[in-house]
Amino acid sequence: MLIQEIIRKKRDKQTLSPEEIQFYIKGVTDGSISEGQIAAMCMAIYFNDLNLDERTALTLAMRDSGDSLNWDKYHLNAPTLDKHSTGGVGDVVSLMLAPMLASCGGFVPMIAGRGLGHTGGTLDKLESIKGFDIFPTPQKMQELVKQIGCVIVGQTGNLAPADRKIYATRDVTATVENLSLITASILSKKLAEGLTSLVMDVKVGNGAFMPTYELSRELAQSIAQVATNAGCQTTALLTDMNEVLASSAGNAVEVREAVRYLRGEGSRNPRLHEITLALGAEALVNGKLAASREDARAKLQAVLDNGKAYELFEKMVVAQGGSTAFEQLPKAAVVKPVLAQAAGYIQSMNTRDIGVAVINLGGGRRVASDAIDHSVGFDEILPIGARVEADTPLAMVHAKDEASWQAAAQAYRNAVSIGQTQPESRPMVYETLAG
Repeated sequence: MLIQEIIRKKRDKQTLSPEEIQFYIKGVTDGSISEGQIAAMCMAIYFNDLNLDERTALTLAMRDSGDSLNWDKYHLNAPTLDKHSTGGVGDVVSLMLAPMLASCGGFVPMIAGRGLGHTGGTLDKLESIKGFDIFPTPQKMQELVKQIGCVIVGQTGNLAPADRKIYATRDVTATVENLSLITASILSKKLAEGLTSLVMDVKVGNGAFMPTYELSRELAQSIAQVATNAGCQTTALLTDMNEVLASSAGNAVEVREAVRYLRGEGSRNPRLHEITLALGAEALVNGKLAASREDARAKLQAVLDNGKAYELFEKMVVAQGGSTAFEQLPKAAVVKPVLAQAAGYIQSMNTRDIGVAVINLGGGRRVASDAIDHSVGFDEILPIGARVEADTPLAMVHAKDEASWQAAAQAYRNAVSIGQTQPESRPMVYETLAG
């Protein structure tokens, strides 16, 4: 085969065979295909797209470009499950859902990521925990899944290496925003976990990765169809990201909220609870660990109520080298409220701006080499629809110094709109799309 002929074929809107796609990805991986040829292929796909079979073939070829987890020798007696999110602000679901699913009988080899743009990263949150190892060897990771039921780890160096090369080229050739390429990028890493089933959380709203509802829906449908076509039963949920999901946004502040949630301390944020149960229910049903969504939600609630999910979370933390002295999580030097300046109802949030404010506090990265201050962020965040008086705390700001607090408080006030009428409630889950 000649790569230029494969590029020409897609340029001319023809369908590529699985063998042609495999040849392309093999060349990307071993370096026999140039960066210019990768760019040309990405541009051809960008303009002419891929059909379902092509998307599936690309995803599987990218998955097989490096290591994939094989569970045969571990003789697991239950399905391997995972959840993935397109990213949001205050999206701490993974920290609770992994032990909850494992407590319901599944095995959860969760490979998570760092913060991207204005969104927080699960790995950055976990690194708030002293000693927590996010990069165990693949063998140790699999042994821990067998022993405990779940792990949350980072991507190893040889997991879907073709994706890293292709993404680097897409990033500098204006070809990032293509559903086929986005789908293959996300799923090549997820399917390398050797999953039985996957639930995908695709965010919608002003804090979401995709700019419109229609594009979010297209991405959700693409992921559900391709993953299921590749042999991993998958459901995608379109969930609301028009406000911060949890009551906190940051790293250590979100870990504290996750710990309180699992321990059952105080009232759980109702939005966070609903999204967690909705995602968990799909995973259990897809994995045939529950007969229905109602049955699945009851099982998930039970492992919260009886403490089993928290116990398993502690075991996971210890097994990955972390300290369970959660009261010793990093604390900011300045912790003060940002106050409402008028009475009324919280009408809206610019969720993206709140995520950017966390980054400006030091809780995220402007460039990849930036160090993170795990102590900073916001918590005790009031939701949209809450009634406030002048001087009611809208949130607590955790900052390294007074100047940082002032800037973050002003950014938060600018991101929150207060009016005189109570806003209509929005769905938390807009749609559920099956593969």
